Amino acid sequence: MKFARRSFIAAAIALSAVFALPVAAQTAGKDYTLLNPAQPTDEPLKIEVTEFFSYGCPHCSDFHPILAAWVARLPADVVVKRVPVGFNSYFAMIAPLYYTLEATGDLARLDSTVFRTIHAEGNRLADAQSRSAWAARNGIDTQKFDDTYRSFSISSKVRRADQLTQAYKIQGVPALVIDGKYLVSGAEFNQQLAVADQLIAKLRKEKFGRK
Repeated sequence: MKFARRSFIAAAIALSAVFALPVAAQTAGKDYTLLNPAQPTDEPLKIEVTEFFSYGCPHCSDFHPILAAWVARLPADVVVKRVPVGFNSYFAMIAPLYYTLEATGDLARLDSTVFRTIHAEGNRLADAQSRSAWAARNGIDTQKFDDTYRSFSISSKVRRADQLTQAYKIQGVPALVIDGKYLVSGAEFNQQLAVADQLIAKLRKEKFGRK
């Protein structure tokens, strides 16, 4: 409970800092990278934000509560999706965990718990036995969890995630891609979200003719 409270307070402070940042013109190559070619999005009638991340990444763990607070206040014309990367053997090993929790209906409930388990509790969930035990402790049927984790559908989603990581030229995480066009990464978290906000506003005007 104390951990959750600290995370909430930290996210609230960080998000207030985003609001406080001055609005200024953003510069390609400095504040963001213009993707060439731009990538198609799944929902062309909305502005799509894609987070590339890994549960094993400590920076992604720190970013997670700040990003969640930011996502919670996004307007209805913005949709957010997440893509787990497989940069190394460990990231690749736990990438299916995101899609497994999504498939079992436990993602919303346990998303933050995965980060806490790995980074605060020191359980890397690096093998099938530890993942099964973790699932059982968190109220998931282990047979269902194990079967889903190893399923063809999850493997297909992980392969697709790898393809997207390459197509979007992701070199580090956490990274945000705005509507398949703009890559925002490497900045301090508040600045990263401030840039994302301004790019979303730019796209809203270009795509829909509104502020």
